[in-house]
Amino acid sequence: MKAIVNANIKTMVGDKKRGAKVKAEYENGVILIDGKKIKAVGTASQVKVPKNAEVIDAKGKLVLPGFVDAHSHLGMWEESIGFEGADGNEATDPVTPNLRAIDAIYPLDEGFENARAGGVTSVVTGPGSANVIGGQFAAIKTYGHAVDQMIIKEPIAMKCAFGENPKRVYNSKNQAPTTRMAVAAILRETLSAAKDYAARKKAAKGDSLKMPAYNAKLEAMIPVVEGKLPLKIHAHRCDDILTAIRIVKEFGLKASLDHCTDGSLIAEEVRASGFPAIVGPSFGVKSKLELKNKSFKTAADLANAGVKVAIMTDCPVHEQGALPLFAAMAVKAGMEVDDALRAITINAAEISGIADRVGSIEPGKDADIVIWETNPLSVEAKVSRVFIDGEEV
Repeated sequence: MKAIVNANIKTMVGDKKRGAKVKAEYENGVILIDGKKIKAVGTASQVKVPKNAEVIDAKGKLVLPGFVDAHSHLGMWEESIGFEGADGNEATDPVTPNLRAIDAIYPLDEGFENARAGGVTSVVTGPGSANVIGGQFAAIKTYGHAVDQMIIKEPIAMKCAFGENPKRVYNSKNQAPTTRMAVAAILRETLSAAKDYAARKKAAKGDSLKMPAYNAKLEAMIPVVEGKLPLKIHAHRCDDILTAIRIVKEFGLKASLDHCTDGSLIAEEVRASGFPAIVGPSFGVKSKLELKNKSFKTAADLANAGVKVAIMTDCPVHEQGALPLFAAMAVKAGMEVDDALRAITINAAEISGIADRVGSIEPGKDADIVIWETNPLSVEAKVSRVFIDGEEV
Protein backbone atom coordinates (compact mmCIF):
# COMPACT_ATOMS: atom_id res chain seq x y z
CA MET A 1 0.00 0.00 0.00
CA LYS A 2 1.26 3.49 -0.89
CA ALA A 3 -0.06 6.85 0.28
CA ILE A 4 0.72 10.13 -1.46
CA VAL A 5 0.08 12.82 1.17
CA ASN A 6 0.11 16.62 1.48
CA ALA A 7 -0.54 16.78 -2.26
CA ASN A 8 -2.14 19.49 -4.36
CA ILE A 9 -4.18 17.16 -6.57
CA LYS A 10 -5.88 17.82 -9.90
CA THR A 11 -7.98 14.71 -10.46
CA MET A 12 -9.17 15.85 -13.96
CA VAL A 13 -12.76 15.02 -13.09
CA GLY A 14 -15.54 17.29 -11.84
CA ASP A 15 -18.50 16.43 -9.64
CA LYS A 16 -21.24 17.95 -11.80
CA LYS A 17 -19.78 17.68 -15.28
CA ARG A 18 -18.83 14.02 -15.16
CA GLY A 19 -20.90 12.65 -12.30
CA ALA A 20 -17.64 11.80 -10.54
CA LYS A 21 -17.36 10.64 -6.95
CA VAL A 22 -14.31 12.84 -6.34
CA LYS A 23 -13.73 16.56 -6.61
CA ALA A 24 -11.78 18.23 -9.38
CA GLU A 25 -9.09 19.46 -7.01
CA TYR A 26 -7.80 18.85 -3.49
CA GLU A 27 -5.36 20.96 -1.53
CA ASN A 28 -3.21 18.94 0.86
CA GLY A 29 -4.97 15.81 -0.37
CA VAL A 30 -4.26 12.10 -0.07
CA ILE A 31 -4.13 9.38 -2.73
CA LEU A 32 -4.16 5.79 -1.54
CA ILE A 33 -2.69 3.18 -3.92
CA ASP A 34 -3.41 -0.50 -3.41
CA GLY A 35 -1.33 -2.62 -5.77
CA LYS A 36 -1.94 -1.42 -9.31
CA LYS A 37 -5.08 0.57 -8.54
CA ILE A 38 -6.14 3.81 -6.91
CA LYS A 39 -8.06 2.90 -3.77
CA ALA A 40 -9.07 6.34 -2.54
CA VAL A 41 -8.54 10.07 -3.10
CA GLY A 42 -9.65 12.92 -0.89
CA THR A 43 -8.73 15.12 2.02
CA ALA A 44 -6.68 13.92 4.96
CA SER A 45 -9.88 13.69 7.00
CA GLN A 46 -11.59 11.62 4.31
CA VAL A 47 -8.80 9.15 3.54
CA LYS A 48 -7.19 7.27 6.41
CA VAL A 49 -3.61 6.22 5.76
CA PRO A 50 -2.92 2.65 6.94
CA LYS A 51 -0.07 2.29 9.43
CA ASN A 52 1.85 -0.06 7.15
CA ALA A 53 1.57 2.18 4.06
CA GLU A 54 4.62 3.57 2.26
CA VAL A 55 4.13 7.32 2.70
CA ILE A 56 5.17 9.65 -0.12
CA ASP A 57 5.23 13.31 0.91
CA ALA A 58 4.19 15.58 -1.97
CA LYS A 59 4.13 18.80 0.01
CA GLY A 60 4.42 21.83 -2.28
CA LYS A 61 4.05 19.69 -5.39
CA LEU A 62 1.28 19.23 -7.95
CA VAL A 63 -0.12 15.74 -8.57
CA LEU A 64 -1.89 14.84 -11.81
CA PRO A 65 -2.93 11.65 -13.59
CA GLY A 66 -0.33 10.36 -16.01
CA PHE A 67 -0.67 12.06 -19.39
CA VAL A 68 -2.25 10.23 -22.32
CA ASP A 69 -1.21 10.77 -25.94
CA ALA A 70 -4.14 9.77 -28.14
CA HIS A 71 -2.07 9.65 -31.36
CA SER A 72 1.50 8.44 -31.35
CA HIS A 73 3.76 6.02 -33.15
CA LEU A 74 5.94 5.34 -30.12
CA GLY A 75 7.88 2.10 -30.50
CA MET A 76 7.04 1.85 -34.21
CA TRP A 77 9.99 3.99 -35.30
CA GLU A 78 12.99 3.55 -33.05
CA GLU A 79 15.22 6.41 -31.92
CA SER A 80 18.66 6.91 -33.50
CA ILE A 81 18.15 4.24 -36.14
CA GLY A 82 17.03 4.09 -39.75
CA PHE A 83 15.44 1.33 -41.79
CA GLU A 84 16.21 -1.38 -39.24
CA GLY A 85 13.94 0.26 -36.68
CA ALA A 86 11.32 1.71 -39.01
CA ASP A 87 8.28 -0.57 -38.73
CA GLY A 88 5.35 1.83 -38.95
CA ASN A 89 4.49 1.87 -42.65
CA GLU A 90 4.03 -1.23 -44.82
CA ALA A 91 4.05 0.94 -47.94
CA THR A 92 3.56 -1.91 -50.40
CA ASP A 93 -0.23 -2.17 -50.43
CA PRO A 94 -2.76 0.65 -49.85
CA VAL A 95 -5.07 -1.62 -47.85
CA THR A 96 -3.49 -3.40 -44.87
CA PRO A 97 -6.07 -3.56 -42.04
CA ASN A 98 -4.71 -6.92 -40.87
CA LEU A 99 -1.48 -5.36 -39.58
CA ARG A 100 -1.24 -5.03 -35.77
CA ALA A 101 0.86 -2.45 -33.96
CA ILE A 102 1.78 -4.87 -31.18
CA ASP A 103 3.74 -6.95 -33.70
CA ALA A 104 6.09 -3.99 -34.32
CA ILE A 105 6.36 -2.05 -31.05
CA TYR A 106 9.84 -2.17 -29.49
CA PRO A 107 9.25 -1.41 -25.80
CA LEU A 108 12.94 -0.99 -24.94
CA ASP A 109 13.38 1.99 -27.26
CA GLU A 110 14.59 5.12 -25.46
CA GLY A 111 11.45 6.93 -26.61
CA PHE A 112 9.60 5.23 -23.76
CA GLU A 113 12.02 6.70 -21.24
CA ASN A 114 11.50 10.13 -22.81
CA ALA A 115 7.75 9.63 -22.47
CA ARG A 116 7.97 8.89 -18.75
CA ALA A 117 10.29 11.87 -18.21
CA GLY A 118 7.52 14.04 -19.66
CA GLY A 119 4.83 12.53 -17.46
CA VAL A 120 3.32 10.51 -20.32
CA THR A 121 2.21 7.15 -18.96
CA SER A 122 -0.13 5.93 -21.74
CA VAL A 123 -0.03 6.22 -25.52
CA VAL A 124 -2.23 5.15 -28.38
CA THR A 125 0.31 3.98 -30.92
CA GLY A 126 0.22 2.32 -34.30
CA PRO A 127 0.89 2.44 -38.06
CA GLY A 128 1.63 5.58 -40.03
CA SER A 129 -0.29 7.17 -42.88
CA ALA A 130 1.28 5.70 -46.02
CA ASN A 131 -1.76 3.54 -46.75
CA VAL A 132 -5.45 4.28 -47.15
CA ILE A 133 -6.00 1.69 -44.41
CA GLY A 134 -2.83 1.17 -42.40
CA GLY A 135 -3.67 -1.29 -39.64
CA GLN A 136 -4.62 -1.59 -35.99
CA PHE A 137 -3.57 0.79 -33.20
CA ALA A 138 -3.04 -0.28 -29.59
CA ALA A 139 -3.22 1.59 -26.29
CA ILE A 140 -0.22 0.77 -24.10
CA LYS A 141 1.57 1.92 -20.97
CA THR A 142 4.99 3.52 -21.40
CA TYR A 143 6.76 1.17 -19.00
CA GLY A 144 7.66 -2.49 -19.46
CA HIS A 145 9.91 -4.84 -21.37
CA ALA A 146 7.21 -6.95 -23.06
CA VAL A 147 4.47 -5.25 -25.04
CA ASP A 148 1.95 -7.94 -24.11
CA GLN A 149 2.25 -6.82 -20.47
CA MET A 150 1.91 -3.12 -21.38
CA ILE A 151 -1.38 -3.31 -23.28
CA ILE A 152 -4.34 -1.33 -22.02
CA LYS A 153 -6.55 -2.21 -24.99
CA GLU A 154 -5.81 -3.81 -28.35
CA PRO A 155 -6.96 -3.24 -31.00
CA ILE A 156 -8.17 0.21 -30.10
CA ALA A 157 -8.72 1.72 -33.56
CA MET A 158 -8.18 1.14 -37.27
CA LYS A 159 -5.90 3.65 -38.97
CA CYS A 160 -6.92 5.19 -42.27
CA ALA A 161 -5.42 8.14 -44.12
CA PHE A 162 -6.55 10.85 -46.49
CA GLY A 163 -4.64 13.48 -48.40
CA GLU A 164 -1.04 13.85 -49.43
CA ASN A 165 0.60 10.85 -47.74
CA PRO A 166 -1.16 7.95 -49.51
CA LYS A 167 -1.22 9.99 -52.76
CA ARG A 168 2.55 10.56 -52.60
CA VAL A 169 3.46 6.99 -51.64
CA TYR A 170 1.45 5.31 -54.39
CA ASN A 171 2.09 7.94 -57.06
CA SER A 172 5.76 6.95 -56.74
CA LYS A 173 4.68 3.37 -57.49
CA ASN A 174 2.42 4.41 -60.37
CA GLN A 175 -0.62 2.77 -58.79
CA ALA A 176 -3.80 3.88 -57.11
CA PRO A 177 -4.39 5.99 -55.15
CA THR A 178 -2.79 8.98 -56.82
CA THR A 179 -5.82 11.24 -56.28
CA ARG A 180 -8.12 12.11 -53.39
CA MET A 181 -10.94 10.50 -55.38
CA ALA A 182 -9.12 7.19 -55.37
CA VAL A 183 -8.35 7.38 -51.64
CA ALA A 184 -12.06 7.79 -50.90
CA ALA A 185 -13.05 5.11 -53.43
CA ILE A 186 -10.62 2.54 -52.02
CA LEU A 187 -11.90 3.14 -48.50
CA ARG A 188 -15.53 2.82 -49.63
CA GLU A 189 -14.79 -0.35 -51.59
CA THR A 190 -13.08 -1.94 -48.61
CA LEU A 191 -15.88 -1.00 -46.22
CA SER A 192 -18.50 -2.35 -48.62
CA ALA A 193 -16.56 -5.58 -49.13
CA ALA A 194 -16.21 -6.00 -45.35
CA LYS A 195 -19.95 -5.50 -44.83
CA ASP A 196 -20.70 -8.12 -47.48
CA TYR A 197 -18.11 -10.53 -46.06
CA ALA A 198 -19.55 -10.14 -42.55
CA ALA A 199 -23.11 -10.68 -43.83
CA ARG A 200 -22.11 -13.87 -45.68
CA LYS A 201 -20.33 -15.21 -42.59
CA LYS A 202 -23.41 -14.54 -40.50
CA ALA A 203 -25.74 -16.14 -43.06
CA ALA A 204 -23.56 -19.27 -43.14
CA LYS A 205 -24.37 -19.88 -39.45
CA GLY A 206 -21.14 -21.76 -38.94
CA ASP A 207 -21.57 -24.07 -41.94
CA SER A 208 -18.07 -24.36 -43.38
CA LEU A 209 -19.44 -25.19 -46.84
CA LYS A 210 -21.36 -21.90 -46.94
CA MET A 211 -18.71 -19.72 -45.34
CA PRO A 212 -16.88 -17.23 -47.60
CA ALA A 213 -13.22 -17.95 -48.25
CA TYR A 214 -11.09 -16.63 -45.40
CA ASN A 215 -9.84 -13.09 -46.02
CA ALA A 216 -7.52 -11.67 -43.34
CA LYS A 217 -8.07 -8.07 -44.45
CA LEU A 218 -11.85 -8.28 -44.37
CA GLU A 219 -11.79 -10.18 -41.08
CA ALA A 220 -9.90 -7.26 -39.56
CA MET A 221 -12.47 -4.81 -40.94
CA ILE A 222 -15.53 -6.58 -39.49
CA PRO A 223 -15.32 -4.80 -36.10
CA VAL A 224 -15.07 -1.49 -37.98
CA VAL A 225 -18.21 -1.97 -40.09
CA GLU A 226 -20.05 -3.34 -37.06
CA GLY A 227 -19.29 -0.11 -35.19
CA LYS A 228 -17.18 -1.82 -32.55
CA LEU A 229 -13.79 -0.46 -33.63
CA PRO A 230 -13.41 3.23 -34.59
CA LEU A 231 -11.54 4.53 -37.58
CA LYS A 232 -8.55 6.65 -36.61
CA ILE A 233 -8.60 9.12 -39.49
CA HIS A 234 -5.46 10.94 -40.62
CA ALA A 235 -6.77 14.14 -42.26
CA HIS A 236 -5.16 17.58 -42.35
CA ARG A 237 -6.92 19.63 -45.03
CA CYS A 238 -10.53 20.75 -44.65
CA ASP A 239 -11.75 18.89 -47.77
CA ASP A 240 -10.16 15.67 -46.53
CA ILE A 241 -11.75 16.11 -43.09
CA LEU A 242 -15.16 16.63 -44.68
CA THR A 243 -14.72 13.63 -47.01
CA ALA A 244 -13.83 11.52 -43.98
CA ILE A 245 -16.95 12.70 -42.15
CA ARG A 246 -19.06 12.00 -45.24
CA ILE A 247 -17.85 8.40 -45.56
CA VAL A 248 -18.06 7.64 -41.85
CA LYS A 249 -21.64 8.93 -41.75
CA GLU A 250 -22.49 6.99 -44.92
CA PHE A 251 -21.43 3.69 -43.33
CA GLY A 252 -22.56 4.51 -39.77
CA LEU A 253 -19.10 4.09 -38.25
CA LYS A 254 -17.27 5.38 -35.19
CA ALA A 255 -14.26 7.63 -35.74
CA SER A 256 -11.86 10.25 -34.47
CA LEU A 257 -10.51 13.07 -36.64
CA ASP A 258 -6.75 12.99 -36.15
CA HIS A 259 -4.49 15.97 -36.97
CA CYS A 260 -7.50 18.07 -38.03
CA THR A 261 -5.07 20.81 -39.06
CA ASP A 262 -7.71 22.88 -40.88
CA GLY A 263 -10.17 22.42 -38.03
CA SER A 264 -10.41 26.15 -37.36
CA LEU A 265 -11.77 26.69 -40.88
CA ILE A 266 -14.61 24.19 -40.40
CA ALA A 267 -15.07 24.18 -36.62
CA GLU A 268 -18.86 24.22 -36.85
CA GLU A 269 -18.91 21.31 -39.29
CA VAL A 270 -16.60 19.30 -37.04
CA ARG A 271 -18.80 20.05 -34.02
CA ALA A 272 -21.94 19.10 -35.94
CA SER A 273 -20.36 15.79 -36.99
CA GLY A 274 -20.18 14.71 -33.36
CA PHE A 275 -16.68 13.28 -33.85
CA PRO A 276 -13.79 14.21 -31.52
CA ALA A 277 -10.59 15.79 -32.80
CA ILE A 278 -7.05 14.76 -31.89
CA VAL A 279 -5.13 17.89 -32.88
CA GLY A 280 -1.51 18.24 -33.91
CA PRO A 281 1.33 18.08 -34.05
CA SER A 282 1.15 21.88 -34.18
CA PHE A 283 4.85 22.43 -33.53
CA GLY A 284 7.59 22.77 -36.15
CA VAL A 285 7.82 23.81 -39.76
CA LYS A 286 5.04 23.42 -42.33
CA SER A 287 6.74 20.61 -44.19
CA LYS A 288 4.03 20.06 -46.82
CA LEU A 289 1.21 21.95 -48.48
CA GLU A 290 -1.62 20.48 -46.40
CA LEU A 291 0.03 21.88 -43.26
CA LYS A 292 -0.13 25.53 -44.36
CA ASN A 293 -2.76 26.34 -41.70
CA LYS A 294 -0.96 24.50 -38.91
CA SER A 295 -1.34 26.42 -35.64
CA PHE A 296 -1.65 25.85 -31.90
CA LYS A 297 -4.79 27.99 -32.15
CA THR A 298 -6.64 25.07 -33.79
CA ALA A 299 -7.06 23.16 -30.54
CA ALA A 300 -8.48 26.26 -28.84
CA ASP A 301 -10.86 27.05 -31.71
CA LEU A 302 -12.26 23.52 -31.78
CA ALA A 303 -12.59 23.28 -27.99
CA ASN A 304 -14.33 26.66 -27.90
CA ALA A 305 -16.70 25.44 -30.63
CA GLY A 306 -17.74 22.52 -28.43
CA VAL A 307 -15.61 19.76 -29.97
CA LYS A 308 -14.02 17.21 -27.63
CA VAL A 309 -10.30 17.79 -28.22
CA ALA A 310 -7.11 15.90 -27.45
CA ILE A 311 -3.58 17.07 -28.25
CA MET A 312 -0.94 14.79 -29.80
CA THR A 313 2.80 14.68 -30.42
CA ASP A 314 2.62 12.30 -33.41
CA CYS A 315 5.85 10.83 -31.98
CA PRO A 316 8.42 10.39 -33.52
CA VAL A 317 7.51 13.52 -35.47
CA HIS A 318 8.13 15.14 -32.09
CA GLU A 319 9.51 13.69 -28.88
CA GLN A 320 6.89 11.86 -26.83
CA GLY A 321 7.79 13.72 -23.66
CA ALA A 322 6.93 17.06 -25.30
CA LEU A 323 3.18 16.42 -24.90
CA PRO A 324 2.72 18.82 -21.94
CA LEU A 325 4.77 21.47 -23.77
CA PHE A 326 2.37 21.28 -26.70
CA ALA A 327 -0.58 21.67 -24.34
CA ALA A 328 1.15 24.73 -22.88
CA MET A 329 1.63 26.23 -26.33
CA ALA A 330 -2.06 25.68 -27.05
CA VAL A 331 -2.81 27.71 -23.90
CA LYS A 332 -0.53 30.46 -25.18
CA ALA A 333 -2.59 30.41 -28.40
CA GLY A 334 -5.87 30.89 -26.54
CA MET A 335 -6.90 27.52 -25.10
CA GLU A 336 -8.21 27.46 -21.53
CA VAL A 337 -5.76 25.87 -19.09
CA ASP A 338 -8.25 23.22 -17.96
CA ASP A 339 -9.15 22.42 -21.58
CA ALA A 340 -5.47 21.93 -22.37
CA LEU A 341 -4.96 19.62 -19.38
CA ARG A 342 -8.07 17.64 -20.30
CA ALA A 343 -6.69 17.35 -23.84
CA ILE A 344 -3.77 15.29 -22.52
CA THR A 345 -5.62 13.44 -19.75
CA ILE A 346 -9.31 12.60 -19.55
CA ASN A 347 -10.31 13.80 -23.05
CA ALA A 348 -7.52 11.77 -24.64
CA ALA A 349 -8.60 8.73 -22.63
CA GLU A 350 -12.31 9.15 -23.40
CA ILE A 351 -11.71 9.67 -27.12
CA SER A 352 -9.56 6.54 -27.16
CA GLY A 353 -12.02 4.41 -25.21
CA ILE A 354 -9.73 3.79 -22.23
CA ALA A 355 -11.17 6.22 -19.67
CA ASP A 356 -12.26 3.30 -17.51
CA ARG A 357 -8.55 2.71 -16.84
CA VAL A 358 -6.62 5.97 -17.21
CA GLY A 359 -6.92 9.74 -17.67
CA SER A 360 -8.03 10.78 -14.18
CA ILE A 361 -7.36 10.12 -10.51
CA GLU A 362 -10.36 8.13 -9.29
CA PRO A 363 -10.86 5.05 -7.13
CA GLY A 364 -10.71 1.87 -9.20
CA LYS A 365 -8.60 3.33 -11.98
CA ASP A 366 -4.99 2.38 -12.73
CA ALA A 367 -2.51 4.04 -10.39
CA ASP A 368 -0.82 6.07 -13.14
CA ILE A 369 0.16 9.18 -11.23
CA VAL A 370 2.76 11.89 -11.76
CA ILE A 371 4.12 14.21 -9.09
CA TRP A 372 5.34 17.51 -10.59
CA GLU A 373 7.83 19.92 -9.02
CA THR A 374 6.09 22.78 -10.86
CA ASN A 375 3.16 23.42 -13.19
CA PRO A 376 3.53 20.95 -16.12
CA LEU A 377 2.30 23.63 -18.55
CA SER A 378 5.56 25.50 -18.19
CA VAL A 379 8.95 25.28 -19.88
CA GLU A 380 10.45 24.92 -16.39
CA ALA A 381 8.20 21.94 -15.63
CA LYS A 382 10.02 19.05 -14.02
CA VAL A 383 8.73 15.62 -13.09
CA SER A 384 9.49 14.56 -9.53
CA ARG A 385 8.11 11.00 -9.46
CA VAL A 386 6.15 8.82 -11.89
CA PHE A 387 3.98 5.84 -10.99
CA ILE A 388 2.57 3.42 -13.56
CA ASP A 389 0.25 0.68 -12.32
CA GLY A 390 1.27 1.69 -8.80
CA GLU A 391 4.97 1.09 -9.43
CA GLU A 392 7.44 3.94 -9.32
CA VAL A 393 9.18 4.05 -12.68
